[in-house]
Amino acid sequence: MTTPPGLRERKKQATREALRAAALRLAVERGPDRVRVEDIAEAAGVSPRTYNNYFASREQAIVSAVTADREARVAAAVAARPAGERLADAVTEAVVEQYTHTGEREREVLLLITSRTALREAFLDTTSGIEAPLTAVIAERLGDAGAHTARVLAASAAAAVRIACEGWLQPAGTAGAAGSSGSGGLVVPSGSLPDLLRAALAPLAPAFDAAERGARR
Repeated sequence: MTTPPGLRERKKQATREALRAAALRLAVERGPDRVRVEDIAEAAGVSPRTYNNYFASREQAIVSAVTADREARVAAAVAARPAGERLADAVTEAVVEQYTHTGEREREVLLLITSRTALREAFLDTTSGIEAPLTAVIAERLGDAGAHTARVLAASAAAAVRIACEGWLQPAGTAGAAGSSGSGGLVVPSGSLPDLLRAALAPLAPAFDAAERGARR
């Protein structure tokens, strides 16, 4: 049974959520370029110093409004998949599920992300966060002997997710250019993100399959 978070952790989570909400609201109202860290901190009722304990930039706080806790949610979604399901399929479907949920908040943030280079980069940087929790859940499926393999597979999956998201947010006229997501100006998400994610993760399937076979021996 999971131990409920203590009072201190609940307060930290509440502060983090207040900062996320304030960052998104101000960015929507004023435009991201007109929002300062001091403004976000004031709107959330904390000091700029406290803000810096949670986020490294205003872009990170704005993007966090939609990517919040996605790392844990991806891992939890893998753990919730049927026990007999192929590991490669479990990881792929969990990633697609968590990266394609589109609530009102997600749509607001996506509109901002598509219009600002710094926000696109902050969004793409969040993909690396799925590595650690994904490593843990894969290792649980593979057993103790698969700890190193789990880390390699999780890191590869995180890289594949970033590549898919880069392709999705790629400015027009930059097809095939590495790092093209850093280009300035408005981008229009192209293609189906679920399809892009599945295509990026597909080459990893043989490695996942081999790891599962090894775990059964």
